[in-house]
Amino acid sequence: MSQRRAGPRSRWALVAIPIGWIVAVLVIDVLAPPDIHLGPLLVAAPAITASFGGPRTVGLVAALAVIAQTAIGVLRDPDDLLSANHEAQIIALILVGTSLVVFCVLRERRAKELTQVRYVSEVAQRVVLPPLPRKLGPLRASALYLAAEAEARIGGDLYAAARTTSGTRLIVGDVRGKGMTAVNDAALLLGAFRVAAHRRADLDELVAYLDRSVCWDLMEPGEAGRFGETFITATVLDIPDSDGPVRMISCGHPPPVVLRDGRPTTADIRRPAPPLGLGELAQPRYHVDSFPFEPGDLLLLYTDGVTEARDATGAFYPLTDRITGWSESDPDAFLDRFRRDLLRHVGGHLNDDAAMIVVTRPALPPE
Repeated sequence: MSQRRAGPRSRWALVAIPIGWIVAVLVIDVLAPPDIHLGPLLVAAPAITASFGGPRTVGLVAALAVIAQTAIGVLRDPDDLLSANHEAQIIALILVGTSLVVFCVLRERRAKELTQVRYVSEVAQRVVLPPLPRKLGPLRASALYLAAEAEARIGGDLYAAARTTSGTRLIVGDVRGKGMTAVNDAALLLGAFRVAAHRRADLDELVAYLDRSVCWDLMEPGEAGRFGETFITATVLDIPDSDGPVRMISCGHPPPVVLRDGRPTTADIRRPAPPLGLGELAQPRYHVDSFPFEPGDLLLLYTDGVTEARDATGAFYPLTDRITGWSESDPDAFLDRFRRDLLRHVGGHLNDDAAMIVVTRPALPPE
């Protein structure tokens, strides 16, 4: 959430502080004994203003400080106004004020650049990683993405959902690497998933298609050097609208967790496939696992940025231990609590991107 700028009244209230400082130094210096000189303290006024004001405000306060220093010389000893001491103090004020004005100009330019970067990042996120629909047939869903980079909004973690005639298909994944290359790979896989998720009848056919799409991209001209070194871990799920188990294929990705009555259960992955992008080398056979997902359950899908998040002592985030006993049934409320808990564990800063999807099958109303 962006911070609101201070209103005109707040800004002028802050400007009153350095102006009051200038007036106080002027009055005290004029009334002080001849051997006490407080003029050098005037430099604090533009320095204070630079902490909240722009170039014009800082320049105005610096000019007032120069005028005050001149007034001190006139009122205390007019004959000594052009002495080396007063000239040095006035020149020092001018140099400091000019430096602070230049600093404020550069700071505002930097702030504008960061604002533009944030805007571009947010647009890219909406294009590559749009928000999950709140409703997926009878299911309720929400997603959370926490980028490790301070000014980033999207990285190599990915997720998407697609409706079919009988249910919902989900994918969550993590691209090896960082930067724009990882974003491009994530966009490629998400595009392939959105195209094929509702067309491929069998889950293994869908995953095989996704693997071929990643492999084909890595074998494009200019990308050959990344083949065999770049891959994407992913879990693809098929959740039926009616009661029934969730079907899943895991490609080297952390297993889903089902939270039922505050008790987490990690899905059993019997034969995981290799990550996507290694199919030409590994020639995988995709095995479909399944696990129950009943009304009232919460299904958690996440990337390794969650479970590998470390605290100050180097301890990993114990996902299942931390969520034991949680009673939130709303996906948004659950993710809000999870975000606060994860950031508290790592001290406010993640070393890797982290993403989580929460899906619920609302409990049946009592008869």
